[in-house]
Amino acid sequence: MAENIYLSALNGMKEIFPDTDHPAESFTRKLYASAFLSYYEEKVPVYEAVETGYNNAVDKEQYLYNMAEAAVSSGSAVVDAVKKKSKRELKLIDLNLCIVVYVLPGILKYGGNCSEPLTQKILALWKEHYPKTNLMASTYEDIEAGFHKKFCYITTAVCETFGKPDDCYELELLRDYRDHYLQNRPDGEELIRRYYDVAPTIVKRINANPGRERIYRELWEDYLQPCIAMIEREDNESCCQLYVKMVEELQETYFYPAEQQS
Repeated sequence: MAENIYLSALNGMKEIFPDTDHPAESFTRKLYASAFLSYYEEKVPVYEAVETGYNNAVDKEQYLYNMAEAAVSSGSAVVDAVKKKSKRELKLIDLNLCIVVYVLPGILKYGGNCSEPLTQKILALWKEHYPKTNLMASTYEDIEAGFHKKFCYITTAVCETFGKPDDCYELELLRDYRDHYLQNRPDGEELIRRYYDVAPTIVKRINANPGRERIYRELWEDYLQPCIAMIEREDNESCCQLYVKMVEELQETYFYPAEQQS
């Protein structure tokens, strides 16, 4: 009986990644909740088997390692099977996204005794396979809330790179601009909606890039710093045009990269 539970858990972890080649397509404000909850319900038997096995395991540390290795090995096999380097890097980005918005949040949502240590073990082993990655675990609730709160995703990511707090001058200025200028434009709500549909994915893909600090510094110098200067001199329309241009260029580069490489 115990052996059957162990094998069920191990086989389940080998198939823990969502069955999709384009995870970014469902990682939007409108689609993420239903996509995640469908994935979660499908994987509940796996979580149950893993939790039962963990509670009965004598060597719990080894058990966690085996479960995490099963998941990581299945994911890395998908990445390593791609022969062309540029496409392999894009596949890694997709798998990174799967880990942080499906795999880890699903395990954490189950809330078992092994949920937290298992997510940390998966992160550690993934880092061993791909040292340049820098993934972190988030709950489904935190990710979903991010779609409905008016965060400045891209600007926040840039400011965090520079060590600036969430209430720094630049972020507060841009939030005020968004709430008092953009929202009052005839097309303002649509601009904001489009931004929050794509920005979380853009940020996650930049964060998975080993050159993310350079990318964020270029965004600061080419777009955000000029936007802030425009707001300060009340040239709001020019700021809007430049910000929209930034998002469109980032979307072309990071939101639909697989299509460009095909």
